[in-house]
Formats: sequence, structure tokens, C-alpha cells
Amino acid sequence: MLSYLLKYFYMFMFLSGAWVFVSKRKHLLLMLLSLEFMVISLFMGLMLILSLYSYESYFSMFYLVFSVCEGALGLGILVSMIRSHGNDFFSSFNILMC
Repeated sequence: MLSYLLKYFYMFMFLSGAWVFVSKRKHLLLMLLSLEFMVISLFMGLMLILSLYSYESYFSMFYLVFSVCEGALGLGILVSMIRSHGNDFFSSFNILMC
């Protein structure tokens, strides 16, 4: 019974992160934070599923490596955007500008 509640809780966490991602699409920092929230909720759900079926949790290390790479890439894009444009709002610059 508790595992079903945890599955729904992690699903709710993921969907709330996706809702914030869609609703704050003009602000890059909030989009990155919501993506990290979704990654954390997926990781916790993955750990629940792996422990529930008594599988090895070695796959979770690969997942964490890729999520750290995703976070570092997002922060790099954020820093370069702030240095070139002064803020992280998508509406303040033209994306098609070379």
C-alpha cells in the first residue's frame, strides 16, 4: 500500500515540475530548476522501483552522471546568456540573431 502511495507521490512531483517548466517558459533559471526537480523525482522513483523489485541499483549511478552533465550544461548556457545579454529572460533578445 505504501509503495503505491509513493509511486503517486513521485508522479505528482514529476507532473508539478513539468507544469512549472511549461508555465515559466520565459525565465531560464526557473526552467532549469524545474528540470532539476523533475530529474530528482525521476531518480527517487527509479530507486523505489529498483528496491521494490530487488534489482541492483548500479543503473542509478549512470542516471546521476547524465543528470549532473545536464545540470552543468544548463548552468553553462545560463552564464553565457547572462554575460552576453545581461539577464535570463527569453523575451529580451532575438533567438535568430547571429
